[in-house]
Amino acid sequence: MCGIVGIFIKDPALEPELGKHLAAMLEVMTDRGPDSAGFAVYGAGSADTTKVTVRLAAGASADAVVSGLSEALGEPVSSTVRGSHVVLSLPADRLEDGLTALGRIAPDATVASIGSRMEVYKEVGLPADVAKAFGLASMSGTHGIGHTRMATESAVTTDGAHPYSTGSDQCLVHNGSLSNHNQVRRRLIREGITFRTENDTEVAAGYLSWRLRQGDKLDDALRASLDDLDGFYTFVVGTDTGFGVLRDAIGCKPAVMAETDQYVAFGSEYRALSVLPGIEKARVFEPDPATVYFWDRAE
Repeated sequence: MCGIVGIFIKDPALEPELGKHLAAMLEVMTDRGPDSAGFAVYGAGSADTTKVTVRLAAGASADAVVSGLSEALGEPVSSTVRGSHVVLSLPADRLEDGLTALGRIAPDATVASIGSRMEVYKEVGLPADVAKAFGLASMSGTHGIGHTRMATESAVTTDGAHPYSTGSDQCLVHNGSLSNHNQVRRRLIREGITFRTENDTEVAAGYLSWRLRQGDKLDDALRASLDDLDGFYTFVVGTDTGFGVLRDAIGCKPAVMAETDQYVAFGSEYRALSVLPGIEKARVFEPDPATVYFWDRAE
């Protein structure tokens, strides 16, 4: 049992409040997942710069990492420190050089996400504490997704927390269980997708990343997952411009959505949506099983 939430901003006037609303939704889902929490926020970005969100090992110095990367690349690297994570802004055309240097300078660091607009943060602890540690309430952006975890089949670790990102500006949160994830994992590894954990949610994220690399749009990739991924699940997915929701064909996992002129929002339960502005006037509905719901700012 976990809690998943997401919000896609339609009205630019609400973008400065994205983090505040996402943090409130996460906190409401605490009893569905008190062990750990995480979230992805899509904010401002540039095609010339790639943001690499990194979780540093305990005691590691963010200043030393930034200094080492600047020296290795021969140009200044800017950064933002948030709790145990640091967001490194690398020249897009030097990304691979930067990641190679990072592995040498901070071998114990974990890359949480890579993208021009996306930042992913996750840690062990109560959702409200995790959100506060990273300053989620102060973040602005166009859309975001979040997850509260109740670990039922693996240890409580930061690596086990969601979201999972396996592609640039792509991430996924998941409530449920995949029954064929090891089979799919082996197939994706042969296709060049890499994994850091044994979590089935990372497999789902990797599957969608693979489909997108083949040229699928997000809605097409989600539809294909209905044939290839077995189990009971609800996915909430983010890309640089899009936000998607999918339930499996049985639809046994709880899910509810709300749409107004200002936003589209998802929650495992309605009470996660009740904290949003104008919810009393929203169109509230349960997403149908085996049906892709997708919003894209590029369209």
